Amino acid sequence: MQGLSCLLRGRIGIIKHREKHKGSFEILHVQDTADQEFATQLGNVFTIGKGIKPWVTLPRGKGIKLSIVEEAKKKAGALKGTVA
Repeated sequence: MQGLSCLLRGRIGIIKHREKHKGSFEILHVQDTADQEFATQLGNVFTIGKGIKPWVTLPRGKGIKLSIVEEAKKKAGALKGTVA
């Protein structure tokens, strides 16, 4: 299962490690394209490809979810370019 591209909560990443806990949830460790690593339950993950080659068309931004501050800076920069 390692090395598969996956989609979860608007983010796209590659599965790095899978933890199996007896009698509990299975945990996947995922690394997104911005090199942020995080863990989630197996049920929250949807496989969309193998390695960096997706089987589906990716959304704008290639699955990198920006923080609220980063999003505001990006919008402010876009507005400055249209005002001039």
